[in-house]
Amino acid sequence: MAYTKLKEMTGREGIKHYNEEDIYTLKGAALAFIRERCENLRFNDKKNQEESSENYLGKSLEDNQIPYNMEKDIDRLCLENALNRFLKSGRKEDAFDVYFCYLEMFVGNYAKTRRIIELLAEFEANGSALLMKHRDHYSHSVYVFALGLAIYQTNEGYREAYNRFYHCDGSKAAAHYLTYWGLTSLFHDIGYPFELPYEQVASYFEVNHKKREGQIYLAYQSMDILTSLEGENLKDISELYGRKFKSTNELFAFVIYGYLKDGGYDITEGSIMKALLRKPSHPEEFNYCMDHAYFSANVLFKKLFLQKKGEPESNLELKECMDALTAIIMHNSLYKFCITNYKLEEETIPLKADLHPLAYMLMLCDELQCWDRCAYGRDSRLQVHPVDCEFIFKKNDGNGITATYVYDEEENGPAIEKYEHEYEEWKNHSRKRKPKLKAYSEMKYGTFQKDIEKIVDCECIGGLKVDIKISAKEKDDENMDYLSNSNFIGLYNFALVLHNRWSQASKWNTMTDAKKKNFYLHNKKNKYIKDFDKLSLEYKLSNINQAKAFAKYLNEIGCFYTMNIVNFKMVNSFTEDELKIIGPLEHQRWLQERYDMGWIHGNTTDREGDRVHPDLIEDLSVGETGVVISREQAKENYMRLNKEEQDKDTDPMECMLAMLKMFDGLRIYRLRN
Repeated sequence: MAYTKLKEMTGREGIKHYNEEDIYTLKGAALAFIRERCENLRFNDKKNQEESSENYLGKSLEDNQIPYNMEKDIDRLCLENALNRFLKSGRKEDAFDVYFCYLEMFVGNYAKTRRIIELLAEFEANGSALLMKHRDHYSHSVYVFALGLAIYQTNEGYREAYNRFYHCDGSKAAAHYLTYWGLTSLFHDIGYPFELPYEQVASYFEVNHKKREGQIYLAYQSMDILTSLEGENLKDISELYGRKFKSTNELFAFVIYGYLKDGGYDITEGSIMKALLRKPSHPEEFNYCMDHAYFSANVLFKKLFLQKKGEPESNLELKECMDALTAIIMHNSLYKFCITNYKLEEETIPLKADLHPLAYMLMLCDELQCWDRCAYGRDSRLQVHPVDCEFIFKKNDGNGITATYVYDEEENGPAIEKYEHEYEEWKNHSRKRKPKLKAYSEMKYGTFQKDIEKIVDCECIGGLKVDIKISAKEKDDENMDYLSNSNFIGLYNFALVLHNRWSQASKWNTMTDAKKKNFYLHNKKNKYIKDFDKLSLEYKLSNINQAKAFAKYLNEIGCFYTMNIVNFKMVNSFTEDELKIIGPLEHQRWLQERYDMGWIHGNTTDREGDRVHPDLIEDLSVGETGVVISREQAKENYMRLNKEEQDKDTDPMECMLAMLKMFDGLRIYRLRN
């Protein structure tokens, strides 16, 4: 069934990026979940009944251009395509698209919540190099999100446990899961900016491999600023649980204990409350570690329930939000060491899915997702980490996961060979100490799989079997990074201005002076936001993806941008020859984007409703699993366009020159004269 309203109106659904052979892989299963299980996601029957062909309620390029439910189908297709782009590249710029889609679709407005995710990316890129151990958590969270979708899609036992817990089934259950699993997975690590300063101080003393005990450490005080509960907007919480709470610590302890009290754990509501109270202020009681999960849950709680007056409300349900928050606060050390202790030799109690399905899935996926994570910390950069993981879901018993972690043989080959040699020496008793090579040794000979089975009960969802394998092969360079680099590009800001560049084209064309452009950019920011918010999700993403592609275009013409002052010639404008290279490349990006979203070539009086465009390639054959537009196809089609249409692919480039410097402090340089 998939995109029912979109297909009803146009006869097309958008390119499917997987086939039957792919549906048991990570990408195929995750995309199939969005396309095949989430039918009618966010549909509104009342609005559908109010509409007529002369009075549509959905937006495309403008309001009231298409049916409301068709817009919601297009939004879901945007999410599917965004996740596909990320799973192909693993790049943080593509992870951004997934965050953006989720926030726009389920929380209400990216502009109001952007800081909680952008802060994580900025802190990691800027501050993590001072740590001994630290790896990426921004792209990591999107991988965790995809893993959870794939497991729900392929594991009947988990689906049944989730659906029983929330009393729903079918497409409604899948939509419910997408909503609250997205909230849980994408935001489970947003509290890392609180943990990073703590780790930076600790790392100062760890340089000489000293233990943390007896050294200076940070602790957080005045936590009531973050955790206290008061105000009219908390009445619903009291009504839901039949009790008033003075702090989030009380609230979280109550909810967690309510779910786990019959699980056989040696806990009380008071013991959970004590752990939560002391985590930020007494890290010495928790092995000198600061728990980012505690801060993630509290920061997200404030954003979801303590919005300032006048900010938009989301459509999220209170109880399910609390389930997401308690899953987040449990996923790191609270469950593993305060509720149970999975490191003890005696038998521990792994979490069952029917006690807290969101917490179960988060802890499972958080453990499995350890590939393709940028190593920031000093020791982390020296370790061997998997660059990829090949998942096969549903083995012969119907519930298994085979996860083959892939190591780059070119980069890590010598280290792996050295480790294997030392391991054989240890086995033959010619070496006293057992060698380690994290994470390779843990996966091949260590505790990786055993730890997962101690944390979550794999038998409770039909005997889920996690089979860990490893391999080494040459790294795929298809999705390369470019020389252009900033610690976190302000993609949202760039998209705002790019849209304004189109809507105010005549004004832009009259401003040839760079100072005038900068002045105009500075003084129109609020207007940019209002104009941008009028767009549908599809057109917002189109502007974002145009901004992202700028690094690729610069690479093609021998230029790059950086925040550093370097000994290269600064670029203040592009030459005609450079624009001739950029134009067809931008046209190629636009063509691919349109075909992925179900557009075709044609002329019509209702371009948005029919999803046809005269600048697409005529008579192009598009199969069920899509088409990849080549540079040659794009250039040939670009050359048939008139100059006015061609200029649409090159005019934004001078706009980007001004934006990079103003919004990110970046400058563009030319590698050659």
